[in-house]
Amino acid sequence: MDSLVSRFYELIAFNTQSNEACSDCPSTPGQLELARHLEQQLKSLQLEDINLDENGYLTACLPSNSQKSIPTIGFIAHLDTAPDFSGANVKAQLIENYQGQVIPLGDSGEILSPEEFPELNHYLGDTLITTDGTTLLGADNKAGVCEILEAISYLKQHPEIEHGPILLGFTPDEEIGRGADHFPMDRFPAKWAYTVDGGELGELEYENFNAATATVIIRGNNVHPGTAKGIMVNSQHLAARFHLELPSEQTPECTEGYQGFFHLIGTTGSVEQTTLTYIIRDFEMKGFAARKQLMEKMVAEFNRSEGVERFSLHLEDSYFNMRSQVEPHMHIVETARQAMENLDIKPKIVPIRGGTDGSRLSYMGLPCPNIFTGGHNFHGKHEYISVQSMHKTVATLVEIARLTAERVSD
Repeated sequence: MDSLVSRFYELIAFNTQSNEACSDCPSTPGQLELARHLEQQLKSLQLEDINLDENGYLTACLPSNSQKSIPTIGFIAHLDTAPDFSGANVKAQLIENYQGQVIPLGDSGEILSPEEFPELNHYLGDTLITTDGTTLLGADNKAGVCEILEAISYLKQHPEIEHGPILLGFTPDEEIGRGADHFPMDRFPAKWAYTVDGGELGELEYENFNAATATVIIRGNNVHPGTAKGIMVNSQHLAARFHLELPSEQTPECTEGYQGFFHLIGTTGSVEQTTLTYIIRDFEMKGFAARKQLMEKMVAEFNRSEGVERFSLHLEDSYFNMRSQVEPHMHIVETARQAMENLDIKPKIVPIRGGTDGSRLSYMGLPCPNIFTGGHNFHGKHEYISVQSMHKTVATLVEIARLTAERVSD
């Protein structure tokens, strides 16, 4: 097992699922445990300015090995895995020389099939790492963490590759939208950075959704069902009617590319009160505003129809499309694109149908496009990653560092 795979197996052993219900930072203790483990690895690499704070943000610096004045760049990945599926006791499978077959996921009865996931056919001959069907894998984003570490290790071992200062940042709670909440900008003076948090080989992203959460609370009136006529108001019935009023074709399962959506992610309720929780996504600010306005209009119309204020709405913006913050600095996207092409990797410049820490960091003054890790099917039991793609991510990071130095005049 090569060092990259060994490092990956080591990291996925930590249960680092974040927890939206906890207000602490980090939201789960496993993230801090992993950060402490990584802190020791950074020390073994003899990096400088290693700092792990009480919120679980870990930073370090690989100093420049050049006499030139090269801009400081950064590589960033997050420590947590998604709360959508268990990340405890991950038992990964190594599938060597994949030939397009159906892969049984341990003894779980689950399978990974190219019929359901045709992207598997892109990896014929590769070594794949999969789950055993009982947990997620954790490639999102532990693959990014170990790829950054491998790239830095390679640069340390190859001083003939000229590079400038490179900052590393490992963040907690990205999966619950808090990864940039306490990001230590004062100890991360990079001119730009890259999150290593993308998917399949070649992905390069500098656009993402504008995002908000909508919470709709519906208040009913509960009485004994035997004497309910004309008195009971079942909030669950009202909630169902409300949801059916939203455009049915504008949901995640019906959209792709630049299409936005409304996504019902949670319902809790009784006759007396029901809560609907939605996430709202759109790439264009105009469309984003229109989606929020539609929710407001629907709530007002339902209240008008009921003749009483039974519906209330709370809207909270989460993050915005980083495109406007990155476009004035398109040379950083061009550097990543050229790095991939130099390595015979076909760049796939696509929008992120989600968000990254880079989304918010870009608005905090740190332009931050996103680079592939090589993984697929994040957040669930069908997650997998190609070892060959992971090595290509490492090579891309090294080449970005080299190109950044090369493009500076003596």
